Amino acid sequence: MSNELSHIHRFAPGNRREAAPLLLLHGTGGDENDLLPLGQAVAPGASLLSVRGKVLEHGMPRFFRRLAEGVFDEDDVRRRANELADFALKARKRYDLAAPIALGYSNGANIAAAMMLLRPDVLAGGILLRAMVPLREPPQADLAGKRLLIVSGHSDPIIPPSNSAALTSMLQKAGAAVELRTLPVGHQLSPADLTVATQWLERQSALAVP
Repeated sequence: MSNELSHIHRFAPGNRREAAPLLLLHGTGGDENDLLPLGQAVAPGASLLSVRGKVLEHGMPRFFRRLAEGVFDEDDVRRRANELADFALKARKRYDLAAPIALGYSNGANIAAAMMLLRPDVLAGGILLRAMVPLREPPQADLAGKRLLIVSGHSDPIIPPSNSAALTSMLQKAGAAVELRTLPVGHQLSPADLTVATQWLERQSALAVP
């Protein structure tokens, strides 16, 4: 664990330089340890940068404030997304990393989506598990060349599939290549999420081979 940069985080160096590094972003109440096993399973041998959110909600770490379930403090979303983007750029220099692919769950997926829209230069792509629209009026972003996977749950009580579809449309209009998958699950992660994410990442790796 390190707190020398602006965010408490863990860095796990990989042994495959050709593998894109992952930026791991936990859900509400998680920390920098939560998604390391998922990252290792999805991308064996890739470098992993796992970050703890700086906002506390009843003692539980998050990446930005919310006013109610599904209602975001959008000023805070913008501020925290830019703050996290600055951290990611400094961490890339510190650990000698290529642009990472974000792997985020719930609140972590939402901040990753906000980073994509606000700071499109920072991330190479994203795997967004249980994500929803983070900003009602996002800035115009150029996401040409960015690839994302959004995985929603058909019976998710927090995020209706229509919201994930709206996020997909928003990112596609900005030029990103987005694949939306809806699984027969709820809000919690499932083995199917691991399978879908792993297969998607393998396809991206194959596309990157000259």
